[in-house]
Amino acid sequence: MIKLDRIEKLRAQFNDLRIDAFLVTDPVNQQYLTDFDGEGVILVTTDQTTIITDERFKTLLEQQAGPYQVIITRDYLGQAAKEVERQGVTVLGFEDTISFHDYDQLDELMPSDIVPMSTLIERQREIKSASELEQIQLSAQLALKGFEQLLPFIQPGISELAVANRLDSIMRQLGATKASFDTIVASGARAALPHGAATSRILRSGELVTIDFGYFVNGYTSDVTRTIALGQPDKRLREIYNVVKAAQGLIIDAIAPAVSGQELDQIGRDYITHAGYGAYFNHGTGHGIGLAIHEGPAISTRSTDLLVPNQVITIEPGIYLPELGGVRIEDDVLVTEDSHQILTASNTDLIVL
Repeated sequence: MIKLDRIEKLRAQFNDLRIDAFLVTDPVNQQYLTDFDGEGVILVTTDQTTIITDERFKTLLEQQAGPYQVIITRDYLGQAAKEVERQGVTVLGFEDTISFHDYDQLDELMPSDIVPMSTLIERQREIKSASELEQIQLSAQLALKGFEQLLPFIQPGISELAVANRLDSIMRQLGATKASFDTIVASGARAALPHGAATSRILRSGELVTIDFGYFVNGYTSDVTRTIALGQPDKRLREIYNVVKAAQGLIIDAIAPAVSGQELDQIGRDYITHAGYGAYFNHGTGHGIGLAIHEGPAISTRSTDLLVPNQVITIEPGIYLPELGGVRIEDDVLVTEDSHQILTASNTDLIVL
C-alpha cells in the first residue's frame, strides 16, 4: 500500500504540471515507487503503472507480484512509446537527468509532446514515512556501533586502506548490505582533503584521522563522519576540532521546520569565520539522506530549501588546513514537528587513541 500511495502522490501532480503521464528512468526513483531494482523504465499514466524491462528481471517481478503491468523487451524506450500511443497520452513528463542519447531517442520515438521535469520524485522522497525512518535509524545505530568496534583497530603503523576495509567488514557483520560510498579515511595532511579516499598511507602518531562512512540497511543509508587523534595532536589541530564541534552544535540547535538550508549553513559558517577559519570551510554544511547518500534538502550557502517534518539531513561542518590536517564532524538529524532529533547522537569530544 505504501508504494501505491507514492504513485498516487505522483499522479496527483499531473494536472498542475499539465502532463498525462510520467516516465521514470532513475533507478532509485523506480525502487522508491515500485520496489523494482533492475534495468528498464517505468511509465506512470493516470490509471496504470507499467514496468518495462527485460528477461533478466522477469522472475523477480513475478515473485513480487505487484499491481503493475510488466512488459518484457530489450527496447525499453521503443516499448514505452508504444504504450504512450496505446493509452492516448498527449503530454509526457520525463526526468531531466537522462542522457542526451536517451533524450534523442525520446524525442524521435514519442508520439506525444515531451516535457523535462526536475526533482519531481526526489522531492517526494525527502519526506520519510514511518517505515523509512525506522530503517534510517537502524542504519544510524549500526554505524555508531561499527565505529566503536573499529576504534581498537586504529593505531600508528597501519594504513588508511586497512582502516577502511576493517570498517567495511565490521558493518557487513552487523547487517549492512553495502557501503553507500567509498569509505573515506584521511590522515595527517591528507585530512585537509574533504573527500580524500583511503590510500596506502601509513597512520602516524600525533595526527588527526577523519573517517567518513555510510552503509545501506534494508535499502536506506546513514552518513557519519568522525575525526580522531592518534596521540596528542598539534595545538592548532585541537583548536580547529573544538571550533568545528561548537559550530556543528549551533547548527543542530537551530534545526526546525520552516528554517532554510541557507540559514543553517550561515550559522555554522559565521561561527567558523569569526574564529578565523572561514576560508578553510570549503563545502556545503549538509544534505538529505535516504535511499541515496545525497538527497534533498540542501544545506548550503545558496539553498532556499525549507525544512519540513520527517526529512533526515546531515550536518557536517569542517575546517581544512593545507599541509597540516583537517576536521569534519557529521551527524544525521531528523526534522520533527517542532524541532529535531539527532539519530547519530554520541559523545563528539575529541577521541585520543
